[in-house]
Amino acid sequence: MSLPTATSLQITASRPYPELLDLPWEVPLEDWPQHHLAALPRGISRHVVRFVKLGSRVLAVKETNAEIAHREYRMLRLLNRLEVPSVQPVGVITGRTTPDGEPLNSVLITRHLQFSLPYRALYSQTLRPDTAKRAVDALAVLLVRLHLTGFYWGDVSLSNTLFRRDAGAFAAYLVDAETGELYDQVSDGQREYDLDVARTNIAGELMDVVASGALEADMDEVLAISDRIISRYRTLWGELTEPESFEKGDRWRVEARIRRLNDLGFDVGELAITTDIDGTTVRIEPKVVDAGHHSRRLLRLTGLDAEENQARRLLNDLDSYRAATERQGDDEEIVAHEWMADCFEPVQRRIPRELRGKLEPAEVFHEVLEHRWYLSERAGRDVGLEEAAQSYMGSVLPTKPDEVAVLGVDTQALPVVRTD
Repeated sequence: MSLPTATSLQITASRPYPELLDLPWEVPLEDWPQHHLAALPRGISRHVVRFVKLGSRVLAVKETNAEIAHREYRMLRLLNRLEVPSVQPVGVITGRTTPDGEPLNSVLITRHLQFSLPYRALYSQTLRPDTAKRAVDALAVLLVRLHLTGFYWGDVSLSNTLFRRDAGAFAAYLVDAETGELYDQVSDGQREYDLDVARTNIAGELMDVVASGALEADMDEVLAISDRIISRYRTLWGELTEPESFEKGDRWRVEARIRRLNDLGFDVGELAITTDIDGTTVRIEPKVVDAGHHSRRLLRLTGLDAEENQARRLLNDLDSYRAATERQGDDEEIVAHEWMADCFEPVQRRIPRELRGKLEPAEVFHEVLEHRWYLSERAGRDVGLEEAAQSYMGSVLPTKPDEVAVLGVDTQALPVVRTD
């Protein structure tokens, strides 16, 4: 939506933000009064960028020319719709002038990504090279996700990325889409160019940090860290895109591929199965999903209310079941009903009554799947769910402490949850 104001100011935004009119757009951004600004760390940018307080929100405002601002705004909106980790665009303002009528640059406005930091802010204290490696690893994951979406970046760098701390690692978000292009599919040449640019930019950025004294590393270590983007990217790309062939009966190999992808931080959105005379070729395509997605999907499909990691584990088995039974074209709710009857409920019925206070049903099923995985790996064949459940109930579950130790209540006094 594009709305004219009482002056020549033009605001383009996905929805109205009347508060924007209260900001001093007639003043160059670098001269804005302090009371409008939020004291947040800024990265290096070729443009003037300021963080602005607007009610309960904090916005990032970047000065640029009108054509670039509109183009980047549209690109960020597309990336957000595709659920790519990136900042959220708010709007574009053009037609800015000083009180004397002198033209001013247009601005692109995005939401500030809460709890995120530019790479230089990560190095505000003396940093170990291992932390720099984790930031590069996060950037590699982001680049893979962008390329899978069909996005060619053109200017991959730590400076064009924001980082959130994530349980000892970092999650990376695209913050600058100015040079990007979206295609149906990026070519190998475009991917290689992005990688080459990334390695060169990262090396230069880390050398600047070394020169500032915030990173203790010599030239060889800096080059090794910048080269890491190449090796990490290619490992991820290969795991996500290369087909894997196996005998039709080796269902456990599907789960092995899913596990490796989960360990790399990717969720499985689709299992594409093609069958030939010799066996089955599995192609797994990742899909970035939002927090709580697995719990909501599992509840919708099965009625089971589980924690997020439990839900992801159960849904992975459901997807594997769909592939093994060649039911990918069927309605997922029908397949989920059959999975409950064929897989989940039989495992629950096998739990001895005196052991039902040990773990909740979803956790028991998760542990049976874990047990099956180890049995299959040791045997070099697919151990069936029934065999794995029988082994687990006899050798593992009896050794578990009652959940009374965790919950603070007598689980034996709780109603027994039945699924039959």
